[in-house]
Amino acid sequence: MTVLTREEIEQGLAENRNSPNGTARNAHAEVLVGAAEAIGDGPLFRTALDNLINAYLWSAESSKMLVPFARLLQEYDKDPGAFDRWDAHSLFWQFKWVATAISDSPEIPLPSAVGWLDEMERRYRIAGYSERPVRESEMWLADAIGDDDRAERAHRAWLAAERDDMSDCHACELNGQGAYAVLRGDDARALELWQPVLAGERTCAEEPHRLLATSLLPLLRLGRFDEARSHHVRGYRMARGNESLLPSIGKHIEFCALSGNESRGLEILAEHAAHMSPLVNVDDQLAFHGGILVLLRRLTELGHGRSPAVPYDGVPHTVSELYEVLRAGSLEIAGRFDARNGTTRVSDRFLARIEREPLVDVLPLGVRSSALPRPTAAVTAPAATAVPAAPAPGLEELVERARQARDQRHPAADALWAEIGVRVDARPQDEVDPLLAADVADQRALTAARGGAENAAELLEAVRDRYLELGRAERAALAQLRLASEAAQSGAEPRRIRELLATALKAAEALDADEPLRGRRIALAELSSIRVESYLRSLEAGPDHEHLHEPGQDHGHGELAAELAAFASSYEEALPDLAAEAEEMLGRVALSQGDPERALPLLAASAARAVSAGMPWQAVDALVLRAGVLMSVERPEEAQEAARSALEHSAQVTEAETQAVVRLTLADILLRRTDGAVEAAEHALTAAHWFDQADLTADGGAQARLVLARAYAREGRHADAAEVLQSTLPDLLEHGEGQAVSVREFLGDLLRQLNDSRAAAEQYLLAAEVAKGWEDPHPQAALAQAAAEQLSAARLDQEATAAYERSLELFRVTGDAPIAEVRILRSLAWLAPRESTGAAAWARARELMDEACAVLEAALAEHAANAEPAGADASPLRAELAQTWLQLAQVLDWRVTSHEQSEDESEPGDESESASASASASASEVDVQALRLEEIDLTARAGELYAELGPNHLGDRLQCVQYAAWTEQEIGREDEGATRLAELIEELRAMPEGVVPDGLLERAQSSLDSLRS
Repeated sequence: MTVLTREEIEQGLAENRNSPNGTARNAHAEVLVGAAEAIGDGPLFRTALDNLINAYLWSAESSKMLVPFARLLQEYDKDPGAFDRWDAHSLFWQFKWVATAISDSPEIPLPSAVGWLDEMERRYRIAGYSERPVRESEMWLADAIGDDDRAERAHRAWLAAERDDMSDCHACELNGQGAYAVLRGDDARALELWQPVLAGERTCAEEPHRLLATSLLPLLRLGRFDEARSHHVRGYRMARGNESLLPSIGKHIEFCALSGNESRGLEILAEHAAHMSPLVNVDDQLAFHGGILVLLRRLTELGHGRSPAVPYDGVPHTVSELYEVLRAGSLEIAGRFDARNGTTRVSDRFLARIEREPLVDVLPLGVRSSALPRPTAAVTAPAATAVPAAPAPGLEELVERARQARDQRHPAADALWAEIGVRVDARPQDEVDPLLAADVADQRALTAARGGAENAAELLEAVRDRYLELGRAERAALAQLRLASEAAQSGAEPRRIRELLATALKAAEALDADEPLRGRRIALAELSSIRVESYLRSLEAGPDHEHLHEPGQDHGHGELAAELAAFASSYEEALPDLAAEAEEMLGRVALSQGDPERALPLLAASAARAVSAGMPWQAVDALVLRAGVLMSVERPEEAQEAARSALEHSAQVTEAETQAVVRLTLADILLRRTDGAVEAAEHALTAAHWFDQADLTADGGAQARLVLARAYAREGRHADAAEVLQSTLPDLLEHGEGQAVSVREFLGDLLRQLNDSRAAAEQYLLAAEVAKGWEDPHPQAALAQAAAEQLSAARLDQEATAAYERSLELFRVTGDAPIAEVRILRSLAWLAPRESTGAAAWARARELMDEACAVLEAALAEHAANAEPAGADASPLRAELAQTWLQLAQVLDWRVTSHEQSEDESEPGDESESASASASASASEVDVQALRLEEIDLTARAGELYAELGPNHLGDRLQCVQYAAWTEQEIGREDEGATRLAELIEELRAMPEGVVPDGLLERAQSSLDSLRS
């Protein structure tokens, strides 16, 4: 076996500290401990042990830290002087981790666990540390063994003890305090304690990640659903894929199971299937698997027990099988804890957890999630308490309600007839009333026709004939009319369609004069004929007809409009609902002719007539359409009013797609208001849910989620927005290149806000690739520039340089973007010396800054030559020139600072002769005094230019004067620098009230005071 050298071990430790957490890092750390021990290097061995403890901590193997900690403690006891102040502090800090690991390890006997706690208390007391961490550890051990009195005493002592250097961070302490409150049944108190962490005021390496997960069920229990939704979306993003946060992943899965989001829970489980195998840290395994078991039990109750689940230990399982496997393993672990503790506390709590019932039927999360497959068999779990269900209505009552709803054209009719159909099918055929059987067949034929079923015509003919046999000619006439509509829908020959329409009209006219429905049947036949005949005329006009919709051209619309207007006029008193339908069609005709102003009153009249007729649900489509038209003609207030009316009147609409469209329309309108983001998010969220119910997730659902993400972004909820957008991104990319570019750019913006520079750059580059073939190069150029900025932020300098250069090339093709060119050139100048600070890099940086100045000077000259007498504003170009001078000064300052640091690092005896010679050569090339003088000149010129640009640039001007003043101080000209600043202060004081931005004068005075001190 090869023995590693000290240098190799040190390099390995450095690499290990920066490696991803997990078993691979732990295994490497174990090897390094063995190697350090083998070469007998005590300090290196202690460093390797410390590294191994930290590696274990941030993984699912945290319980393994006991052995290396015990060895490190032995090293301390042998020679405390070998531990410097920081090493000793780290050792005592790790005692807290070990106390938790001991409590979480059932194989460690209870007396040994208590003994470790006593040892921690003794050592802390000797070292002069507060007992605060000891009491916290005692509280959790007492709670685990069921000694609630001792736990409460330790809890009070923990809070009363003084905080010192050994106390956990505030975020972790608040986590523990709130968790204790939850165990005592006080969710509200827990959330109050957690608020500083959840709000981001107190954070650490794993907070608020853990608390966002822990807060989910308390929030649901308190009915704070919006917060629960946000905590899940934001928290899962933070915890995803983190091995040390598997207990938090389990809580997110459990939340999904108890909030009607079982499919989302399955997706999270699938993402973490690789971590399902038994863990070294069995307490983490119990917590992780507990959340999974809640989901698996819920799926079984919903009838998915026989569906395939994720494999476990490489073996495929159904949902029910996996539930049994994990439950048995978890109860075995809980039993080991109970045997160690002498109580059933752990098992009792675990069983109570996995038997929890849902806390809400469905809580829409906003993120896209695949629908669950159709269940194979439903299994109903016994209720914890029997709640008597409301008695179902009898069949006769149900039929009466269904017929009434049908006659009123009420949206509930479909669901009522579907329920009746189920009951009728369960009865012997000879016990079913023939008219009721015909009505059920009628509803099924109508459903088949709406769905485009191949046998729809056959079903409708059978219904017509049955009604005729029963002497119900008014129902047979309606079935005949539906036959004509079905023929048009299925693309039958025009002649056949016209024959069926004529037959339907004759059937209606042939009804007895005293038949109450005769007038309605005739009117329906007439309206259907008008609608279908218009379609047939366009069909017979040929394929070019559809493409000729220039305003002012008739193309048959005039005839249709006249027929509809006559119909509405004839029936506005007798049949207002049908007149309203005709007016809505008139509005659509006006829109097809490019006349929105004529369409708007027609749509309004249609909606009003439907409402006055007692059919408000019929007004919804007209109002939604009207809202969209009003937005297109820039009348947002009226559009909002129309959309809100549509939402109000949709209360009784049962069609999921209509519910979704209404809410999406209102959300889109609200999002265009400066103060509408919160309500827009609410409606977009509900719209996405309804689109999912309508099986339109990839279409309307994707658009609703896009609006939801934009609303979240407007609220500053960038993590929520990014999660929602990423979940539906594949759907949105299918809606054309324009949207693909737009949504990728939007996602890049969100990821930039979240400081995920690499991911943001990827989105910008993918968007730029889509825009590559566009005639206008501006979008691709801007996206390449955005990508370059994020690549630079991620320290990917070569990639950033390439992206900047591509963007510069594209902007130069446009020939009209000098400011964009200049900003790119300045960025390239800053990149040049980042990897190499040699003379060539500095020369390149100056060359790029000079080029930027030249671009601006040329643009200013062209502007002056082409400007009108009134003159277009050249201020943006002049401001960029001032900024370029300032940034060149900053680059020169960087060069001087870099030179001075290299001199400090190459003191005699510290470097080799060649390094010293190189440093001397570098020093000879840098004239620090000349560079400082040039900095002063550049910043002074920039300040003067900003002064010419007026009060809007006072902040920029102060920056330049401060820069010049401090640079003058560095070269021994303190008085000159102070004079510059004092003169500006006097000028600022003389300006009228309200001109100088708040705080600017105070900043200037503070800077002057510092210069003079």
